Amino acid sequence: MERQGQSSPIDLGLRRIAWAGENMPVLSGIRRRWTAERPLAGVRVAACLHVTTETANLVLAIKEGGGEISLCASNPLSTQDDVVAALDQRYGLPTFALRGVDREGYYRHIHAALGVHPHYTLDDGADLVAALHDERRDLLADVRAGTEETTTGVIRLRAMAAAGRLAYPIVAVNDARTKHLFDNRHGTGQSTLDGIMRATNRLVAGSVVVVAGYGWCGKGVAARAAGLGARVIVTEVDPVRALEAVMDGFEVAPMADAAARGDVFVTVTGNRHVIDRPHFAAMKEGAIVANAGHFNVEINLPILRELAGEGREVRPGVEEFRLGSGRRILVLTEGRLVNLAAAEGHPAQVMDLSFANQALVLEWLVRDRPVLEPRVYPVPQAIDEQVAWQKLASMGLGIDRLTPEQEAYRKAWEHGTQ
Repeated sequence: MERQGQSSPIDLGLRRIAWAGENMPVLSGIRRRWTAERPLAGVRVAACLHVTTETANLVLAIKEGGGEISLCASNPLSTQDDVVAALDQRYGLPTFALRGVDREGYYRHIHAALGVHPHYTLDDGADLVAALHDERRDLLADVRAGTEETTTGVIRLRAMAAAGRLAYPIVAVNDARTKHLFDNRHGTGQSTLDGIMRATNRLVAGSVVVVAGYGWCGKGVAARAAGLGARVIVTEVDPVRALEAVMDGFEVAPMADAAARGDVFVTVTGNRHVIDRPHFAAMKEGAIVANAGHFNVEINLPILRELAGEGREVRPGVEEFRLGSGRRILVLTEGRLVNLAAAEGHPAQVMDLSFANQALVLEWLVRDRPVLEPRVYPVPQAIDEQVAWQKLASMGLGIDRLTPEQEAYRKAWEHGTQ
């Protein structure tokens, strides 16, 4: 019997893709139906997503549904090379990604994926959409619509639409309830703590974890850190979210105050330089700094290098910066997504929901050809609820339904206090 350590990258990728698929029952059901119905026949799709085992199951569903699809990575450190090998060499699916690729190579891969001349785009952070608009405008005439899966990407695309730059409609998969309530909260929460623990092998219990941002991702990180025994401080700029964090039992403070107290810092804001010069100056010896936001701009690494010079790798994915005072600051995975760069990203069970949304929205765009202006749209409620119903069914769970009497009561205004 062949031992796993002796397996080829292709064989390892195939086994891991199959394992993820077994834990994605909703997407697997869509994939089986698509294989029979071929609803995407003749459709060309360019996808810029994290190249993981879960993503592999989505793009294979599109391929088996008749679509011609090319895939590139949406982050230089999130790629799983064995998955690339399996998709490209065993399934014949053009996959342009390499873990650790430099910036030039990263954008070269995006342009290679656009070589399919897409009718539809699937994006994770809007880098592919931006490249299409900035450098490959010759392809825009064929593009009918797209989807975006991240908070950061949706913010970028809404800014493009507001500036009159968005050339085709995008559906914000990230905003579906069956996406952000589960993927952002439970997926990011679990996988971020997993990445930090794998990278550092540090004990979370008893430590002070500072979570910058209390959106759905921040809520998940804070809850998981607290569940592991950490004392959590939340920093925010939104007074309502800050108040929510207080009501959820967390301490709230400005980053200027939290910087001197934290043992571990996690940024999940979608904004830049959330941790900056004055915060580095205040941090204690050995403070660990990680990012779980989509882009590597939340931690001001150029300023840290200015203060400390170049760092040195002390563990895989852990870079040590020594300040003039002798204090050390430890930065994880170059400030990139720690949950994907140091771990495996979200569990397949939660990505089942996100990618089922991606798949069904794509099918809706192809089949129904809705007339949409070039702006950002929500996922149709019927699709969002369909994903939830199918997930509950796959878990062997049922829920109540309104009776005709209750339906009528909801629509009536006449009934008051009895």
